[in-house]
Amino acid sequence: MRIIKSLLALLVFAGLSTVSNAQIAIKGEKVYTMNGDPIMNGVVLIKDGKVERVGTANRVSIPSGYTVYEAKVVTPGLIDAHSVVGLAGHLNQDHDQDQLETSSAIQPELRAIDAYNAREALVGHLRSLGITTVHTGHGPGALISGQTMIVKTTGETVTEALVDSTTMLAFTMGNMISGAISRPGTRSKGVAMLRQELIKAQGYAEKRASDDPPAVDLGMEALADLLEGKVSALITVHKANDIMTALRLQEEFGFPMVLDGAAESYLIIDQIKQAGVPVIIHPTMMRTYGDGQNASMETAGKLYEAGIPIAFQSGYEGYVPKTRVVLFEAGVAAANGLGSDNALRVLTIEAAKILGLEERLGSLERGKDADVVLFDGDPFEYTTQVTGVIIDGVKVK
Repeated sequence: MRIIKSLLALLVFAGLSTVSNAQIAIKGEKVYTMNGDPIMNGVVLIKDGKVERVGTANRVSIPSGYTVYEAKVVTPGLIDAHSVVGLAGHLNQDHDQDQLETSSAIQPELRAIDAYNAREALVGHLRSLGITTVHTGHGPGALISGQTMIVKTTGETVTEALVDSTTMLAFTMGNMISGAISRPGTRSKGVAMLRQELIKAQGYAEKRASDDPPAVDLGMEALADLLEGKVSALITVHKANDIMTALRLQEEFGFPMVLDGAAESYLIIDQIKQAGVPVIIHPTMMRTYGDGQNASMETAGKLYEAGIPIAFQSGYEGYVPKTRVVLFEAGVAAANGLGSDNALRVLTIEAAKILGLEERLGSLERGKDADVVLFDGDPFEYTTQVTGVIIDGVKVK
């Protein structure tokens, strides 16, 4: 039995080694590299988890020993720039809903990495539709709900999936604070509470840099990191007046910021552009009620045309199956002023830039992570199927 177990272990190890060191060639009738114009009759070579070479079929020969896959259209892996998948599960039960802690309105110390479930069915659902990277974590509903993280939609543990353990701090402004939280009664009260915490964090940051540092306070540590530019604020806000308040708060304290949702951002394009703040657009097909009642399917196209960096998100979906799909959200935006090529850029390289990962993700270039999606037609045609997904050089679909 010991000999058999040893042989099985060797076979498993050998199989994993073969997969992780896979040499793959992808032939596409149309290859979107996001580094120049699409390549017709293109080839993407993958070796040791990285893109080895990209070019036309008459210039890139496929070495012997490479496994070959073919597709009508090939793109880089798609990026969901804001989600709660992995914290919010598909069962919609208390035990798989960790995206919002309701015991307090301000909890910057909460870490997404401590709640992420890499085996959650929704992760596999997104992976099957070409989403290879997700910026996920604590979601909207509290003044500060916690920290976010970036993962690949692969692996069986958070360690295997992890790209970045602490990316942003999730804020919510306006009238979207959860009723389950003892919440401020008015907008002014909410902003005053945030301002007070940030002033405390300024003092904490000064003291921790001195020769007499304070006792560690996890919440203050997170906010001090924000003020020092080590992480960004992800501020979920929809109404134009609340967006302006967020911009004033950011200017006052000088922290890096990304606007999230921003349903009425098309009303104040000049102000957002002047602030130099990127926007993770609300899901294009979001339900239009409450603060988001004036959301528009044309917002992505208008902001992109104005030169404001944008990305797509699945956001927080309150109903089963608990997540939207950025591929479909981008398709609707493409048909409402953004255009297909621009929508693909926003789903890939533009999202990577906003998340600070453009050196690693978002395009098919030599040395970047081999995250690739294969389609049997136009990615934004609803009847098109994702025929293959490769993450870090490993075929996962």
